[in-house]
Amino acid sequence: QVQLVESGGGLVQAGGSLRLSCAASGRTFSNYAMGWFRQAPGKEREFVAAISRSGGTTNCADSVKGRFTISRDNAKNTVYLQMNSLKPEDTAVYYCAAHPTYSMVVITPRYWGQGTQVTVSS
Repeated sequence: QVQLVESGGGLVQAGGSLRLSCAASGRTFSNYAMGWFRQAPGKEREFVAAISRSGGTTNCADSVKGRFTISRDNAKNTVYLQMNSLKPEDTAVYYCAAHPTYSMVVITPRYWGQGTQVTVSS
């Protein structure tokens, strides 16, 4: 079992930045690919970004490319999502997710965090 706890959400003005963190515990962190997803009110949960176990491979949704960056620190058992140039449409609950396989973390994560709210005001 992997426990995931997100932090760093909050209220920010459009154009601002936030960095989300997700602390993992329970299993060897470096054995898991990690991802970020988000869910806006009235919408389905959507993929945001993913990173491989070593951190050498990353992928982002087209809607956030050039603005969001995913990274990880295996020594700290933490994955990050740096969000720049935030837009009101980025407002959502952001979830951290994990799966042993990189390709699968994008499709069907095995573990989920509880989420952290990000609100971008115009």
